[in-house]
Amino acid sequence: MTVSEAMSHPAVSVSTGTPLRQVAREMAEYGVGSVLVTEGGTLRGIVTDRDLALGALAGGLDANDAVDSVMTSPVVTVSVTDDIHTAYRTFRGSGFRRLPVLDGHRVVGVLTVDDMLIDVFQRLADLLGPVAWSVLEESPGPPSAETR
Repeated sequence: MTVSEAMSHPAVSVSTGTPLRQVAREMAEYGVGSVLVTEGGTLRGIVTDRDLALGALAGGLDANDAVDSVMTSPVVTVSVTDDIHTAYRTFRGSGFRRLPVLDGHRVVGVLTVDDMLIDVFQRLADLLGPVAWSVLEESPGPPSAETR
């Protein structure tokens, strides 16, 4: 499985000069916890809802300050063609919960820890599915002495 099969897309992005107020509105409108910051189509950073709360609000920044004042840069990324196991290692090694996905230098999506959990649950269901069906198809029979 590749990253492209698990990622969320399209990614929500803003330009480097976007006011923090607008970034928060974009997050609310699209129901996302992060926004990618781009300049001329190139990824420059990422800003999360936590960055807005702790970096901007708690840091005393104004809602009209630019997003690049709180964004994380450089950004840890994965490639759209990477194997999903590469993404697992990248998450583990970086400690981040969201990774922008690149196709060359172009941003094509975001891979989140939630996306990875869905992958884990699907793999678990694939593994346990046949076992569960075989258990369900067995007749329960009379109760044993231990279950009475």
